[in-house]
Amino acid sequence: MDRLPGRPRLAAPPRAPARALVRRGTVRRGTVRQLAAAAVVAAQIPYPLLPAGGGGRAWLTIGQVLAFFVASASHAAHRRGRVFAAGYLAITVGLGFAAEVVGLRTGWPFGHYSYTGRLGLEVAGVPAIIPLGWAMMAYPALLAGRWSAANAGLGPAGPRARVATALAGGVLLAGWDLFLDPRMVAEGFWVWEPGGGPALNGIPLTNAAGWLLVGATLVALLDRLPDPARRPAPDRPAAPRQRPGPVRWPAGDGVPLFLLCWTYGSWVLACLAFFGQPSVALAGAVGMALPALPRALARRPRPATPPRPTTPSRARVLARAPAAASSQPRPDQPDEPG
Repeated sequence: MDRLPGRPRLAAPPRAPARALVRRGTVRRGTVRQLAAAAVVAAQIPYPLLPAGGGGRAWLTIGQVLAFFVASASHAAHRRGRVFAAGYLAITVGLGFAAEVVGLRTGWPFGHYSYTGRLGLEVAGVPAIIPLGWAMMAYPALLAGRWSAANAGLGPAGPRARVATALAGGVLLAGWDLFLDPRMVAEGFWVWEPGGGPALNGIPLTNAAGWLLVGATLVALLDRLPDPARRPAPDRPAAPRQRPGPVRWPAGDGVPLFLLCWTYGSWVLACLAFFGQPSVALAGAVGMALPALPRALARRPRPATPPRPTTPSRARVLARAPAAASSQPRPDQPDEPG
């Protein structure tokens, strides 16, 4: 329709570009995992200040697990897609719950233990929060295992890389439990039956072996899930007889890295400064740090130096000089008659 004469045409309001809308949605989705990670920190800071064995610590423990679980699940969905996130939740929650039920019934693979009912609702004798604890830590353990395998010089795929990823992730989970189990027993959340064999900090060593087995299995299964964020590394010709350089943590996986570092540092500090358990701090610190050994041992490759040009030595130059001079006729020497 033609506009009327003398009446100015109203300009349409500017529309936000599609990229800006995508950014806004990304910020909203990113806020969930970041707020959940902040909630983990907020719940852990007052934990050692509350009375031991009280209800406050039990509620904070449940809150920490829920916040950590939300942070891991939301990051997995955002960074690796819904298919990966669905598989990750099914594997970790399902296998974690199954391992706990079998452990309670048979004593394998962890040993004979039982829950005391202080962690809330239970299903088949297992607190509902426990499978979420397996799930919350299995996701960062997967990423740490991949990072450790990459620093060991293994590619992102292949049998050797997958085995190294599973072992490194299982070691990290078992090392985390060296912190977790002594503290949870001290809080009265579960108890171990006497006569469980050799123990470390009051926890049977069979428990560490069980954690290593279940944790490595979890990480191995998660490593098989389709992951769009896992791109193959570019082919780089390596110098002969030279170790690969260190591999950095992926830039898009900052939230799991923060949670790993916070878990490590907060457990060490709490066991040393508040709980009076230096042996627990030492055992957990060493156990959780083992997957980082390939990164610590990796050296930066030195740039190849071009070969130096071969120049004749001074002795060779002096040795050749008289021979060259004797082969030429002297100007003051008369020619011999023919």
